[in-house]
Amino acid sequence: MTGKREVLPGPEALAERLADFVVESVGKAQSHRGTASLVLAGGTTPRAAYELLARAPRRNAIDWTRVTILFGDERCVAPTDADSNYRMAREALLAHVPLRASAILRMRGEADPAVAAVEYAASIRERFGATPHFDLVLLGMGPDGHTASLFPGSDPFADDDALVRSVYSESKRQWRLTLTPSAINGAHAIAVALAGSEKAPTYAAISKGEGDPVRYPITAIAPRDGQLIWFVDRSVLG
Repeated sequence: MTGKREVLPGPEALAERLADFVVESVGKAQSHRGTASLVLAGGTTPRAAYELLARAPRRNAIDWTRVTILFGDERCVAPTDADSNYRMAREALLAHVPLRASAILRMRGEADPAVAAVEYAASIRERFGATPHFDLVLLGMGPDGHTASLFPGSDPFADDDALVRSVYSESKRQWRLTLTPSAINGAHAIAVALAGSEKAPTYAAISKGEGDPVRYPITAIAPRDGQLIWFVDRSVLG
């Protein structure tokens, strides 16, 4: 397992640290390039961090008018559906900060999955070029080792150059849209947030270098030139 690790005492501290890392990373990107691109993740821990970012003082620590929001994955449901990552992010963060409407690049979960994947990849290439370098990508990891919507049992590097793929999760019985490892690994910074003792066995295995990306897709995350940091709740350590 590559990258740096920070261990936090509990889920609340983890959410606080993740929110602060977003502030730091966005500020650094805006200082260097004038704008910042932030790729959001779904899940309980990211939601708690988003809610912190939506409130002072963190809300006021970011120039949201110079931020572009993207998504690492999405369930193939309507944006109003309770399972939608976009809906969660909107309720927790996006509706509470002064983002430009054109700066929120939503995956169209309500469209045909294959079409939506191609459309999202085209939007990325239009704004960020053929080889995107997002400023910060937020990720989580499931107990099975999946990240974004890259699930065990299939090669996460399939169609890697496509940047976005539609995938069917047998375990979830659901179509998903996901960034490919190529799109993720070009980032300047990647933050993986892990909370919950149910993830301890998988985290222990990947920490020892066990398995491969087909078994544990999270191990496909290895930034080419950027920073990878793991924010880990102490319960994940077992």
